[in-house]
Amino acid sequence: MYVETVDAPTRSVKLTRSKELLERARELIPGASQTMSKGPSQWAQGVAPAFLARGAGCRVWDVDGNEYLDFPMALGPVILGHGHPAVNAAIIAQLEQGITFTLPHPLEVDLAERIVQMVPGAERVRFAKSGSDVTSAAVRLARAVTGRERVIVAGYHGWHDWYIGSTSWRRGVPAHVVELVDAVRAGDLGGLRAVLERHPDEVAAVIIEPVGAREPGDGELQALIDLAHEHGALAIFDEIVTGFRLAPGGAQELYDVRADLTCLGKALGNGMPISALAGPARHMDRLEHIFFSGTHGGETLSLAAAAATLDVIATEPVNEHLWRQGATLQEGVRAAIEAHDLADWVSCSGLPPFTIVAIREPSPGGELPAKTLLQQELLKRGVLFNGTHLLSYAHREPDIEQALDAYDEAFAVLSAALPDRVADFLEAAPLGPVFRPL
Repeated sequence: MYVETVDAPTRSVKLTRSKELLERARELIPGASQTMSKGPSQWAQGVAPAFLARGAGCRVWDVDGNEYLDFPMALGPVILGHGHPAVNAAIIAQLEQGITFTLPHPLEVDLAERIVQMVPGAERVRFAKSGSDVTSAAVRLARAVTGRERVIVAGYHGWHDWYIGSTSWRRGVPAHVVELVDAVRAGDLGGLRAVLERHPDEVAAVIIEPVGAREPGDGELQALIDLAHEHGALAIFDEIVTGFRLAPGGAQELYDVRADLTCLGKALGNGMPISALAGPARHMDRLEHIFFSGTHGGETLSLAAAAATLDVIATEPVNEHLWRQGATLQEGVRAAIEAHDLADWVSCSGLPPFTIVAIREPSPGGELPAKTLLQQELLKRGVLFNGTHLLSYAHREPDIEQALDAYDEAFAVLSAALPDRVADFLEAAPLGPVFRPL
C-alpha cells in the first residue's frame, strides 16, 4: 500500500495567494474554473482555498502552503492517492517515448485487454478523455443499434446537450434535443415503466448511475435491465464514479448484473484524463460505422497511467481497503450525527467507498447556508469537504481519526446554529446549488 507520512497539520491559514489568483482568474476564465464543482460558487470564499498547488497521498497543499486532508480526491479520479509511485513511474517512462502519435500505440491494446478481463460483459473497449465523452458515445451507439432517439436518464451523465437539457442547465440546448430526454428518479421502476409505456417503440436507451446516495434494492438493477429490454431499449450503466471503486469490475461485479454498455472513467487513470466505453462485441462493433473519434483518445501518458492503476487494483487489496476505511468513516460520521442530535438535518448515505454527506437546509430550494457552515468548520480543521467522501488507497486510520474529530467539532457548531442562527456563524457567503429545480 502507498501512503504519505505527514505530521498533523497546523491551522494558521492565510489565503493571500489564493485570493490574488482568483482575482486574476475572474478576469480571464468564465466561472474562474474549468469545472463547476471546483469553482468559487461551491467553496466558502475567504475560508476555502481557491487553488491547490500539489498533492501527496490523501493530502493536498494550496498555493499559500496550507495543508488539507482530501476527501473529494479531485472529484473521484484519484483512487490510489496523489502521486502514486507506480502510476508516476509509468507516466515518466512513457513520457520519454512520446505522448501522441500518428498511428495507434500498443498501450491501447494492452489497456483494453485489462478492462475486458476486469469488467463484466466487456468484450470491446474504446477510449476517450472524459466521462461526458463516453456517455455521449454510448447514447449515440444505442440510438444506432435500436433505430430510436428517445433516452431515459437517472443520475448525472455529463455536460453534453443530450443529457444536460434534462436539467436546469439547459440554456443553449436546442428545444428538440430537450424533448428527446426523460428523467426518472433512481430506483423508481414504476416511473420508468410509465415513461416507457408513454413512448412505445421510441426509447433507445435507459442510462443510470447504478449506485449513488442510495443503494439499489435486491434485484432492482436486474429488474431495470429487464424492463429496458422488454421495451426494446438498451440498458447503459454510467460507472464513471463506481467503476473500479466498488469492486475491480464495478457495480456490475458487486451486484452480479450485466448492462448492455458500460461507461468508465475517473478512477481508471488515478487522475489522468481517460475514460472508456465497454460492452459486448454485438453492440460495440457497430462503432466501426458510427463516428466516435478524437485526436487524444490514444494519448499514451493516460493509457500508461491507467494500465498501472489497474495493475495495482488487480494485485493489491485496494477495494477491500476502500470498503474498510470507508465503513469506519461512515459509521463514525453517523455516530457524530446522532451525538449532536442532527439526524433530522444531516445524513451520511451511500456505500463505504463513496459516501455522501447531505445537509437539509432550513429554507429549502435556494442557497445552502447549512452546507456552507459545515464546509467552513471542516476547512478550519484541515479537512477538504464538498459533500462527498471518495476515499483513496492512501487514506489510513489516522486520517480517518482526524476527519472524525473534525466532524465532531464541526457538528457541534452546526447543531448550535440550526435552525435559526446559521447566518450568525457563517464567515462566508452561502454556497449555491449546482442544479436547481426546473
